[in-house]
This record gives sequence, structure tokens and C-alpha cells, in this order.
Amino acid sequence: MTARNLVFAIALAALLSACTSSQAQQRKRQGREAASVLDRLDTIGDPGRVVAADIAFARKARDEGQWTASREYAATGALLHGRDGTIPAASFLAELADPAEAVAWSPTAVWSSCDGTLAVSFGRFQDPEGLLGSYVTAWDLQSDRGYKWSYEMAAPDNPQPAPRTAPDIPEDAIIVPGMTAIDGRVADCARGGPIALPPEAELADNVKSRTRQSDDWTLQYRWEHHADGTRRVVVDWLRNGVWEQALDFTVPPDPASAPSPQGQ
Repeated sequence: MTARNLVFAIALAALLSACTSSQAQQRKRQGREAASVLDRLDTIGDPGRVVAADIAFARKARDEGQWTASREYAATGALLHGRDGTIPAASFLAELADPAEAVAWSPTAVWSSCDGTLAVSFGRFQDPEGLLGSYVTAWDLQSDRGYKWSYEMAAPDNPQPAPRTAPDIPEDAIIVPGMTAIDGRVADCARGGPIALPPEAELADNVKSRTRQSDDWTLQYRWEHHADGTRRVVVDWLRNGVWEQALDFTVPPDPASAPSPQGQ
């Protein structure tokens, strides 16, 4: 039985038994609570859908062109975070011709807010020359229930890992060395109670930054760009009623920085 059918059955049973049981009021309340859960099932965060969007994005880049895919999957106001700071993706990507071969990438971890309005993926990429690195991408839920990327930062490993012999893989697979099983997690839901305020960073005056929260305030990320060129992304999420750090991805200044999955 699916989760939706199970909740519907609980709600129906509670409402029917309320007419004949001495605990009518309690069961009516249980029925209302179950129905409320039923209404929320389609809005609770689903990391699997974010993973699917990230992988579909990578496959489209491979099949139809890197910049073509980047433009299609970019949310309104999307930012690319390169070694000189953040830039609007729309203007950067507008006139670019697709390269002969796209960067390949795949996520290894996804964190989603409870309501699914904001998620962050972290993963591995490999450029056409074989350079390996890591990336972080923020994903915004769209009106059609799909996801588009709204922020992205990536950097090559330094030093690069030793070469490995690749196993036989399906032709249409997206495989990046260093990739492991994908870990998908969802922040705790508020459940109608008060939510603890997310942490505030103490940053120097010369550090540029921006913080984004999900609509339900159960997940947030902050990007930073320091005066020396250091780039950083911190992801925090609500767990057991308190805020915990999910990711701290710091990239030291590197003038020879490689292109990221979205090209910066």
C-alpha cells in the first residue's frame, strides 16, 4: 500500500469509527490530522526529484550541448560563482556556443527543505581533459513541481587524484570518478510549532555574501566571496529542533580554476 493510500485509509477509518465509538472526539481529531498529512504529501521535500533533475541536466548537456542545457535548467536570477565572484547566469550564458564536449557530473548528496522549495546538491565533475573536481548547486522548486538551478560553484581537486581504470559502464550512464552512492536527506518539518532561528554568520566587512532560506525556513545556504578570492558555501538545516551544518565547501583562491558543470 502506498503512503498516500495508507494515510487515506487511516483518515477514513478514524472518521467512520467516530460515529459509534465512545472516543468519537479523539478519533475525529486523528482523522483531521491524517487528512492534513494527506494534503501535505505532495509538498514534502523529495531529494530523489532533485537528483533526477541534476542527472537529467548532465545528460542534456552531454546530448544537446553544455550551454544549451545550462540555459534550459537555469532558474530566473540564477548565479554562477567563479573565481572573481558571482555573476548572473543569464547574461553569461546568453551568447555562448556549445563546446564540442560537455563537462560530465553527478551528485553524491542532496539536502532538501521539508517543504521542498529549496534543495542543495553536492557532487563530482570531470571536464573533457580529465580534470576532476567537486561542485555545489542550489535548486529552486518551480510552479510545475520541477526543479531548476539557482546557484552553482565548482572547483577542481588540488591535488588531482591518481588515475584509475574505469569499469565497463552503460553507454548512456553519467559516471564521474570518485562518485559514490547518492545520499538524499530531508530537513525536519516544523509541524505547526515555532522554528528556531537559523544561525547568523559573523563575516568581515570585505566578504561578499548572500543567504537563501526555503519558504518554510528549514534549510538555508550561504555563499561567500572573500577579498583574497576564497569561495565558500555553507548549508544549514533543521534537525531535531536545532540547526545543524550539512555542508561547508570552501575553495581557496586559484587563478587556474577549471570550468564547472555550468561553466564557471
